[in-house]
Amino acid sequence: MTYLETAAQFYSQVAQTPEVGLCCVQSTPLQLPGLKIPQPMQEMNYGCGTTVLGELANQPTVLYVGVGGGLEALQFAYFSRRAGAVIAVDPVAEMRQAATRNLEIAAKENPWFDPSFVDIRAGDAFNLPVDDASVDVVAQNCLFNIFEPEDLTRALQEAYRVLKSGGRLQMSDPIATRPIPPHLQQDERLRAMCLSGALTYEEYIQRIIKAGFGQVEIRTRRPYRLLDCQTYNLSEPLLLESLDSVSFKVPIPEDGACIFTGKTAIYAGSEPFFDDGAGHILQRGLPAAVCDKTAAKLAAYMPDEIIITDSTWHYDGGGCC
Repeated sequence: MTYLETAAQFYSQVAQTPEVGLCCVQSTPLQLPGLKIPQPMQEMNYGCGTTVLGELANQPTVLYVGVGGGLEALQFAYFSRRAGAVIAVDPVAEMRQAATRNLEIAAKENPWFDPSFVDIRAGDAFNLPVDDASVDVVAQNCLFNIFEPEDLTRALQEAYRVLKSGGRLQMSDPIATRPIPPHLQQDERLRAMCLSGALTYEEYIQRIIKAGFGQVEIRTRRPYRLLDCQTYNLSEPLLLESLDSVSFKVPIPEDGACIFTGKTAIYAGSEPFFDDGAGHILQRGLPAAVCDKTAAKLAAYMPDEIIITDSTWHYDGGGCC
């Protein structure tokens, strides 16, 4: 049995018998006026963070990969209240059936919601059942991390294919603070449980960029799970973190992709402002959000007059690019 078959079998089981707390979600569902989340959806909230952001506008078409219990599909539908606005794809029949039931309950508890807003389809992350450049947002929560590295690349490339120019890939995945040992990577059930397939932050981001995304924004990065020595046969504990990110389908600049991790640049010189001639103007004493690439260039250019602050691992717009 392959790791994907093991994962399908595992999620078939938890679709039929919900396992509360399976993924140890580190953030509460986005609270929105007039939105009531049915209890069965909360019990099947198999994610490590959130992909639904309050900045959604203009009723975007959303492709949600791995429907789960339907919670985030419902949240996305809150912003796009029209038939078929949210396309939810899942290869597991039992999970699709559970999400359908949960969305019918949601319709009874939320007068604004109609089940037609969410179109649930059979499919997987490697063969998304939509046309090229046809959706505004692709989202996935705690799914891509179960893929082996080359399959992750395939999934990212497929997400890139279906996004419109300027579209967004919104993801939440565990990452590892150091490479996960082979004996855990090869444990198919642990991989299905989102405990052994995580990449390091550096490798995860590089695979996003290699898929073609020119801008990546880190929205949150926080502790997720600790793999202890005794249970997982480790010489020292291994911390997993939860990473929420937004990647944009924009061209990669000649000098490399823009990655925002919450760094700022502060000009401390004698002039009222500093202009680097490349589109970055810093007012004296005022922090300006910059991508990591720009931060490194500014720090090297004027190390005595420009202060670069550390990554906060939170960024929500207003930066240099």
